[in-house]
Amino acid sequence: MSRYRPPSPPKSAYITKEGAQALLSELKFLWKEKRPAVTETVREAAAQGDRSENAEYIYGKKQLREIDGRVRYLEKRLDVCTVVDRLPTDQTRIFFGAWVTLENEEGELRTHRIVGPDELDHDFSYISIDSPVAKALLKKQQGDEVVIRLAAGEKTYFIDTIEYRQVSV
Repeated sequence: MSRYRPPSPPKSAYITKEGAQALLSELKFLWKEKRPAVTETVREAAAQGDRSENAEYIYGKKQLREIDGRVRYLEKRLDVCTVVDRLPTDQTRIFFGAWVTLENEEGELRTHRIVGPDELDHDFSYISIDSPVAKALLKKQQGDEVVIRLAAGEKTYFIDTIEYRQVSV
């Protein structure tokens, strides 16, 4: 049995202004604060002598590789991302950056924001523009019925409200 996994489909290259600011601040923190601190720890551990059995040295080198990998990813990702920093002209339809309130068949309301794939960060109100839910919602209007096919089956939602909020960063 092979360990081959096909490459994942490319992510959308859209990001909100707040998302771009968050990625830039993470990049700045990693490069200007965390990496120099870990480098100093590794330097001190290396000065103690035998590096092959020095756990601080080995762990520090591992941390540096992880930091460098994340820095490379952030730099490449920020180069290809398109920052969407203005509101759409037709605000009656759902587009990137919209806050959408959905009502399920039981009458429960849930609000989601459609954002780029790099902005999710465990915030359950954010959904990626690449997700099946967001793809089903795009270009719909208030009052429309949306059928979303999930692993558990189909679910029907009604679009209650659509709003675009100007967020100051």
